[in-house]
Amino acid sequence: MGDFWLLLYLLLLISVVIVKVCGDWSCFEGTPVQTVRHWCFGGAWDCFLTMVESFLGERGSHAVQEVEYYCCERRNPILQIFYLAIIGGSFLIFFRTSFQYIPSYYISSVHRYTGPLAVFAGIILFLITCFSDPGTITVGNLKQHQTRYAYDGKIYEEKACYTCKIPRPARSKHCSICDRCVARFDHHCGWMNNCIGENNLRYFLAFLIWHCFLCWYGMYILVAILAGQVKQRRLMYLITVYYGHGDTFMEVFPLILEWLLALYHTQILLLLFLMVLSLLLAAFLGYHLYLLFTNMTTNETYKWDAYLKWQSHLAMSKQEAEEKTCPTSNVGRVRSNSFLSKCSFLHIFRRNQSTVAPTLNPAQGRVNIYSAGILMNIVEVMFPSYRTNAHHNSKKPKEE
Repeated sequence: MGDFWLLLYLLLLISVVIVKVCGDWSCFEGTPVQTVRHWCFGGAWDCFLTMVESFLGERGSHAVQEVEYYCCERRNPILQIFYLAIIGGSFLIFFRTSFQYIPSYYISSVHRYTGPLAVFAGIILFLITCFSDPGTITVGNLKQHQTRYAYDGKIYEEKACYTCKIPRPARSKHCSICDRCVARFDHHCGWMNNCIGENNLRYFLAFLIWHCFLCWYGMYILVAILAGQVKQRRLMYLITVYYGHGDTFMEVFPLILEWLLALYHTQILLLLFLMVLSLLLAAFLGYHLYLLFTNMTTNETYKWDAYLKWQSHLAMSKQEAEEKTCPTSNVGRVRSNSFLSKCSFLHIFRRNQSTVAPTLNPAQGRVNIYSAGILMNIVEVMFPSYRTNAHHNSKKPKEE
């Protein structure tokens, strides 16, 4: 029964990742993947609220919205408990099903100690990230943070935080969930129940790196255990010599896999789970390493996207205004469109020129004045106090 739930969880995890990450890709436009994504992350919740209100009235709907507000808009330990359940449950399954095979043919007894220690180290990094100060800005340390970074005049301008009643330093942000201003704000992490900012980004990166390693380490142990069982039971010899099926490993591999699925199905399911989890963690880690090397934050990527869209909108409005003041410039295009309209088979080449917004090249519009080279960017994150104020305040803008 446990294997069934593990398999069901694995399939559900893969489906959610595909729908969430890939649902908005252009290749899935108009496909069930895009429809499911829009329904799961919007329409489903509206339908659920409508059903609750139909059966339980406004009080029931209000109660559900209160729960949703607590889970999504307030600090809560739900995902922290879920993380501990995942890592604790995975280790418990491994301990009950696979610990007895250590040592084996391809794995030494030292892994009976390094395995639990690796899990324990991961939990320690998790707790450090959860309970460390992300870089809370207060009246007492405001001047220190104000001189740390310069305003770039595009995504950061001098303004005040009306909630904290203090000026907002560059690269900071007020987190509505934690209700505080955080220096060099990256994002609010629900798994940590904490903001990720200037002081604890290094711990967060260490957490991601270690858990990627932990998944790969668990996969290595499981593969070594399964290979050791095949070797110790002389399965290749029995299949090729005793039963006379095939001569090469590729020929007998389906039979070996069938045998492993029959006797070690829990280990294989756990191996697949770690494989999927490691891919997700590696992708997330790769994204944050890119931000580390370029001295960017997750919050700044969103701000730059919004800024470039705003610039594109301004360019489009300017183009429309020029077309209205100079209608003669559109004569050639009007004639071309009228010719295409007469040729029905050519209508697929027509584009509505009024709805095509000029696009900006991100390399031309995005200027990161905070990047000081890969090495110094890493030092800045790993040792926040090392950074000198004069270095960035006098630094010339550098295009990415």
